[in-house]
Amino acid sequence: MPLKSPADGRMGRIDSSPVRDLLALIDRPEVISFAGGLPCPTLFDVDGLRQAFDDVFSSGRVRRALQYSSTEGDPDLRELIATRLTGRGLPTTGGSLLVTTGSQQGVSLVATALLEPGDVVLVEEPTYLAALQCFRLTGARIVPVRSDESGLDPDALREAVERERPVLLYLVPTFANPTGRTLTDERRRAVAALSASHGFWILEDDPYGELRYRGTPLPPLSSYPGAEESSVYLGSLSKIGAPGLRIGWLRAPAPLLRALTIAKQSTDLHTSTLDQAAAARYLATVDLDARVRALAEAYRPRRDAMIDALAAVAPAGSTWSDPDGGMFIWARLPGGIDTAQLLKVALTHDVAFVPGAPFYPGEPDLSTLRLSFSTYLPEQIAEGMRRFGAALAEVTTGR
Repeated sequence: MPLKSPADGRMGRIDSSPVRDLLALIDRPEVISFAGGLPCPTLFDVDGLRQAFDDVFSSGRVRRALQYSSTEGDPDLRELIATRLTGRGLPTTGGSLLVTTGSQQGVSLVATALLEPGDVVLVEEPTYLAALQCFRLTGARIVPVRSDESGLDPDALREAVERERPVLLYLVPTFANPTGRTLTDERRRAVAALSASHGFWILEDDPYGELRYRGTPLPPLSSYPGAEESSVYLGSLSKIGAPGLRIGWLRAPAPLLRALTIAKQSTDLHTSTLDQAAAARYLATVDLDARVRALAEAYRPRRDAMIDALAAVAPAGSTWSDPDGGMFIWARLPGGIDTAQLLKVALTHDVAFVPGAPFYPGEPDLSTLRLSFSTYLPEQIAEGMRRFGAALAEVTTGR
């Protein structure tokens, strides 16, 4: 009897991340890549993080930091995170948190704990493609919900909830990946009320929420009336600290938190104790608010440079988002341009982006694409968008 192949089971129905595949393909120094949602490495606080690790190694707790530990996570780190979340409008205690290996693990743990094959997950359309991978692995049925410039449409959500009776709603309500959109205050209230009245979980993924470049911050969706006991909130140090730390967290009501903790035990026992100890030291000694303000000051002109360049190179009839924060601009091209085909041409011009199709759980809009502005300086963005314009001209005019 032949060995079973992964292609014969559930894994055979899960595609690799096109973003990760593209990053491997374009690993050439001459390529200007707007594909990955990567924080700029020159903005990492290398000195502050080095000092935090040095402090751990020179302290009397270093052997504890090198040992196995509890699944829930470093108590000091959880308390520091709880204080920060409370300050952002989401009252939190350390006991309501689970430290995860990046917030991506949080998505996977929630999917494992809550979903059975055939269960319905509602997602805004388009949505974060790695979350789609997690939900597909459980055998859940993913149902898209219409969104617009103000985020998820509550009327469309109500119709989907009444029709589908979902277990879970997943969304990135603040500076969404891939669109950059932010769910308005009014719509947050409506989503929370629907969760309370119809009995489904909300999974709020918030890796970008502190990277605001204009406007007034909104409190997390999980803090709104009706969502307090039916939401899981995910956060991360990846975008405001460094992704290599792999420090994320989830906040959940006690009964679900226990199930999520057990799910994590079966995955990796616990997140790196050494990295947690260093992260706790870092949060305790560094003015992270000042660091976040510095990141915003660095990223704002990059966003502006890309918006300005799009206005110059995009063909008439194009549309794009103008995000208040985060790392992404979402664009739609006119005339039936297939951005997957455009990417092939763009690569010959040494510029890259992500076609929009993989972000759709259903029928994709092939004319869409995602651009990330975080990695490059404004002048590099201008050059990259000049190359993008040249590729567009080649596709649209045949030159």
